[in-house]
Amino acid sequence: MKYYLTIFILVSITAHSQSKAMLNTSLDSVFQTFFNSAEPGGAVLIVKDGKVIYQKGFGVADISTHEPITTKTLFNIGSISKTFVAYGILKLAQQGKLLLDDPLFKYFPDFKNRAIAEKVKLYHLLTHTSGIPDSRKVDQQKEFYLTAKDEENFAPLKQTDTLEFEPGTKYKYSNPAFNGLALIIEKLTGQKWQDYISNLIFKPAGMTSSTITDGPHPASGVSHAYVLNDKKEFAELDYGEEPTFAAAGNGGVWSSVEELWKYEQAIQQHLFLDSNWIKKSRVLYPFPAWKDQQASGLGLSWFLTKEQELDLIGHTGSQGGFISDYLWVPEKNFFYVLLCNIPKPIRDIRSKIFQVLKNNKLL
Repeated sequence: MKYYLTIFILVSITAHSQSKAMLNTSLDSVFQTFFNSAEPGGAVLIVKDGKVIYQKGFGVADISTHEPITTKTLFNIGSISKTFVAYGILKLAQQGKLLLDDPLFKYFPDFKNRAIAEKVKLYHLLTHTSGIPDSRKVDQQKEFYLTAKDEENFAPLKQTDTLEFEPGTKYKYSNPAFNGLALIIEKLTGQKWQDYISNLIFKPAGMTSSTITDGPHPASGVSHAYVLNDKKEFAELDYGEEPTFAAAGNGGVWSSVEELWKYEQAIQQHLFLDSNWIKKSRVLYPFPAWKDQQASGLGLSWFLTKEQELDLIGHTGSQGGFISDYLWVPEKNFFYVLLCNIPKPIRDIRSKIFQVLKNNKLL
């Protein structure tokens, strides 16, 4: 009997190993279609039922040094940064230091049009439904915006005299809204919002390598971003070349796929915010006067979408040559993050990865 049990265990282990090897081969094949080992590329991490089932880096972090990308390589995560700012605001709400229904005027009494600042609430900024137009002149003032931080990026919005739509009735993505939210964190805490988020989220989550733009581009330990120019050559496009890169509230977090998995675990384990507020951030926010043609699909900074019959909670990011994709699928206990230092068709990649995982009965 003991002999047969041993044989059964060995066969099971062998079958599992073969299945894992086949999965790795299939996933490698997908990513190698999009990434070249000698060029800028990306890093990916996939988790199922709390276990990392695939993680790998492709390409180089710096074309001048040929440093390879690994799962520990730091990338600018672009607009995924907005979820960190949002959680900073929600923590202050949990502590009773603000209300999501607070008017913008409470924190920015220098708004040109008080009626507009009274009408727009904090939850409108968190959900991209404020109706305040992005009045920054980035193209005309490129040199200014190369170093302009949160204050300078939010300042033009305070001159708003006309809304594009009534707050809470439609959706229009707003980068400077999150510069404003970052400034509110600073007003209420008396510290730089970067330090506040580091203490609130990075430390309890164990994100020891992650950082947030606060002045110059991190000098080392991070990937550089690139785009292909007209000559089909790689041209760097990050802090020194891309306007608004210094505006950290809308896209200033630098992290790795390994540490973003730590972030997701911290969210799920309620390490920095209680369960009620975490849940509130990841369900549809109610908009009783909604008039847009499309349903909102908006949580408090998170986007709730559907793909291949799966309900997704996630956010993408794009800044300079960086592009990123972050997803949590609650019903399948599944997490996926992809960070790239050159623009790639992240939704196509995601779709192909989902198909491989479905074929392996993992989704």
